[in-house]
Amino acid sequence: MTGKKYGLLTEKQYRILELRSKGYTQAQIARILGTSRSNVSMLEKAALEKIRLAKETLKLYQELNSAAVVTVEPGTHLVDIPGIILRKADEVNVKLRANFTLIYDMLRYKAGQRGKITDRKIKILIMKDGSIDVLD
Repeated sequence: MTGKKYGLLTEKQYRILELRSKGYTQAQIARILGTSRSNVSMLEKAALEKIRLAKETLKLYQELNSAAVVTVEPGTHLVDIPGIILRKADEVNVKLRANFTLIYDMLRYKAGQRGKITDRKIKILIMKDGSIDVLD
């Protein structure tokens, strides 16, 4: 391996994740890379931690650059949330690029809401460009 970087991942970390995504076990990967299974395990764990931290950092950055953050508490009816978001966008003078139906569908899809009532706290960002994002 040449020491090439893949974002925050080393070449070995990237290769391990690539092989794991194809169904290889850590023992199989160790044989392919000529190393021990424990080394593969350590590198995989470190790679997954880097990915977790990168996701967390991106969420924080998005929140810092948003026009508003709407936090929806558990027990809120899904049908009420688009109105809450539309009113908040009006408050901060942002013209949303989304309507009631799009917001509702995004909540069901991105926030993983199956029923009619939220089962956990949901954070929704209203971006300055009028887009919205649901943080998981």
